[in-house]
Amino acid sequence: MRWLLIALFIAVSPAPSARDTVSGSAGDITLAQMGDEVLPPVFVETLLELPDDAAQAAKSGKRLLLYFGQVGCPYCKELMQTSFTQKAIVDKTAKHFVPIAFNLFGDREVTWFDGKVRSEKEFAKFLKVQFTPTLLLLDEKGNIIARINGYYPPHRFAAALDYSVKRLEGKLSFAEHMKAVPQTGASATLHDEPFLMKPPFNLVRRPGAKPLAVLFETRHCAPCDELHKEGFKRDKTLVAISKLDVARFSLSGREMLTTPDGRSTTAEAWGRELKISYTPSVVFFDDSGNEVFRLEAYVRPFHFTSSFEYVASGAYRKEPEFQRFLQNKAEHMKERGEKLELWK
Repeated sequence: MRWLLIALFIAVSPAPSARDTVSGSAGDITLAQMGDEVLPPVFVETLLELPDDAAQAAKSGKRLLLYFGQVGCPYCKELMQTSFTQKAIVDKTAKHFVPIAFNLFGDREVTWFDGKVRSEKEFAKFLKVQFTPTLLLLDEKGNIIARINGYYPPHRFAAALDYSVKRLEGKLSFAEHMKAVPQTGASATLHDEPFLMKPPFNLVRRPGAKPLAVLFETRHCAPCDELHKEGFKRDKTLVAISKLDVARFSLSGREMLTTPDGRSTTAEAWGRELKISYTPSVVFFDDSGNEVFRLEAYVRPFHFTSSFEYVASGAYRKEPEFQRFLQNKAEHMKERGEKLELWK
């Protein structure tokens, strides 16, 4: 069985181009969807012959992760927008699993380890899937070693994945493993800042206006908490931020806004249009309403502050490579005798 892993890379990068399909040996394969919801690119498309998928995965030291969702499932949406937008979880999933999505009421044919072929909905019944989302962690032989029923917040979801990553089956039960995981984690609410724009959110840019920085976050996002606790508390960062207009939205936000190019939409729809895959992410726009740069995931304060300086100063026009901008900045700081702390 050949399966195509759609890799998702996280980096400080320029604006990405839109891409709806991935070309592979099996032809153009559309990213996995559940109704109108496009699943994160870490999920893979296969022919759903699971014994072959498991064998291929094992060659790379990976195991199958089976996800069951359905159209209109709010907890499925929360899982995708909250957990699968966090770099640590996406990286762990990509490194240790081959994640495959199933529609609880779907009709695609699935081959299980008993050799029988079932439709997705019959397959879900066979595996006694009663909730969505449900995720099943399999070992190399197709045994279900853990069942994640319903929505887990990111810190508990990551811990649940560790049960398979650390090969804990046979040492303790999944329930015993999860008992040791704290119930509380990252903040259940978004943080506020005095410099964030207030509604109504008219983001239209005009010549001579400040550049715009748009921050996308989610609840239960530890890197988002760190951004507000550290990144937004430094004097140099606040000086750089003051030179831009800054708006913040939740990836699942339903508030209406006017985009930099003048269109009316919701925060959620716009985030999907911009293909925001990680939180926190910052997308920068110039005074013409064009995206000029983006940060995906929280970086340390030096890089975070520098990104605002890069856009506010207009340096991106002359130096399209952000890393070279950072190198030049670091060299000038050394020449002035300033202490350079990249990780603080």
